[in-house]
Amino acid sequence: MVGGSLAGLMTASTLARRGLGVTVVERSGDTGRTGAALSVPEGLLERITGLRSEQLPRTLAPGVQSWFAVHTALHAAAAADLGIHFRENTRVVEVGQDTDAAWAVTAEGERIHADILVGADGHRSVTRRHVAPDKSDARYAGQVLWIGVAEESAIGSRGWPASVAFQHGAGYTLIGYPLPGADGSTAPGARRLGWALYDSSRDDVLRGSGALVGSVVQHTLTAPEIPEHTFEELARDARRAFSGTWRDAMVDSIRRRAVIGTPVAEYVPDRLVRGRVALVGDAAHVANPMTGRGFAESLLDAESLGAALSSNPGRGDRTRALLHYELDRLDAVREFVRSGR
Repeated sequence: MVGGSLAGLMTASTLARRGLGVTVVERSGDTGRTGAALSVPEGLLERITGLRSEQLPRTLAPGVQSWFAVHTALHAAAAADLGIHFRENTRVVEVGQDTDAAWAVTAEGERIHADILVGADGHRSVTRRHVAPDKSDARYAGQVLWIGVAEESAIGSRGWPASVAFQHGAGYTLIGYPLPGADGSTAPGARRLGWALYDSSRDDVLRGSGALVGSVVQHTLTAPEIPEHTFEELARDARRAFSGTWRDAMVDSIRRRAVIGTPVAEYVPDRLVRGRVALVGDAAHVANPMTGRGFAESLLDAESLGAALSSNPGRGDRTRALLHYELDRLDAVREFVRSGR
């Protein structure tokens, strides 16, 4: 497994549950993020691990949760599984295969071999270059998503929202979402607000920082890469266009410079598999976050791949299993990405 973020962890647990030994190769030992939120289905950890809730090392409540909370719970579940081995702080630079095996080549020149290789390495996937060399890049969709989180203790509880909110103003679209506190608490005073602001006016900032080269998204902007004048403009526009608790949450995050800027990318796949190599999650398909379904589709990828490999358990049948996975998922994920337009 190349990539140990959400799609990689869900896939690793799903495959290990079916008796496959999994090595997860992840370039970072700390994949925490600021602000992103996900809708977690009921019983997610039980669903992918096959364990009862009391057997899990960490619980995860259903509903809207922060990216970091979801990643922490998924990582704890995978790390507790003896069938899953982690190779963190290991960057994969190339993927290959022959008739007998697939392999990942690390930055240090080591080859890690396996019967099959699954790429869960995100929208700039190295694995995708092998699977689809003629169409390997996700393309910029014309917007940057500014993301932040504010603590209730800093902004107060006045007009605390009960559900996800959509607002428009000054050329922006705002999505706001109430979150539990960092410790999972939903008690008044301990909660948080997450927000994401769609902005189509910052191509110059993205290109000037190197986050966007041509039509290809290179990386997310972290706070030190965001120009001071951009922070000032975002704060001014937030005060002018929005009101109440959402405005307060945005201004607080911007004041603390606790904001990231994610260029919105899109990738409609023509294939998900090549021989012994398959793609899942953002490596396989990248849609506008406005769909709110990226995490759910990654879970379906993991379960479809696990089912295909269970139906074709022999080592000689692994390539056939991957083709079954592609047949099951390709049309669905192509339509999913197009729905984001």
